[in-house]
Amino acid sequence: MEIIDERIIGMLESFLFIAGDDGLTLKHIATLLQTDDESAAVIAEQLRLNYEGRADSGITLRLYGGSYRLVTKGEFADDILRMLENPTRNSITQASLEVLAIIAYKQPVTRVEIDDLRGVKSDGPIQTLVAKGFIMEKGRLESSGRPILYGTTELFLDKFGLESIEMLPPLIENDEESFGDTDLFMTKFQEAFEITDEGGKND
Repeated sequence: MEIIDERIIGMLESFLFIAGDDGLTLKHIATLLQTDDESAAVIAEQLRLNYEGRADSGITLRLYGGSYRLVTKGEFADDILRMLENPTRNSITQASLEVLAIIAYKQPVTRVEIDDLRGVKSDGPIQTLVAKGFIMEKGRLESSGRPILYGTTELFLDKFGLESIEMLPPLIENDEESFGDTDLFMTKFQEAFEITDEGGKND
């Protein structure tokens, strides 16, 4: 395999990290790296080999559904499952709570739609909520890139004492534009669930 500039490999890694669960198609990678598809594939393969050759790396690169994604290595599956089955009691940040509220009331919803509503990137909060078991993938949108659709889990319902998602208390009746008013939206959500600053329910 030809020698590749390490900075280019690092650049691709950065792009993939920012892309999150949506990943990047080969054509998109080629555009971002300002090269052709063949060279982009070679660079992606080198990044994959770099991950696979490192015992101290818990992630690797995979091609799923036409998109390259950073994923956890299969050998750590049991360890990751243990973490998900025993979530930490760390507080939920305001950003994560905001994303959780949007997903709860707008599901199924894509990361891009969440970003548009919040006005900022939501990759971090989404990963946190997935790790805590509050949200999960609910399929993919039938559009360009087939972005992941997110929805809440049974754990979310249990956490807030709901029998079904239909039992969510109303926020603002028939006012879709109010989802863009973050302060009002979050105040309503926190009041509806009596959420404390620590991210749990009040006693």
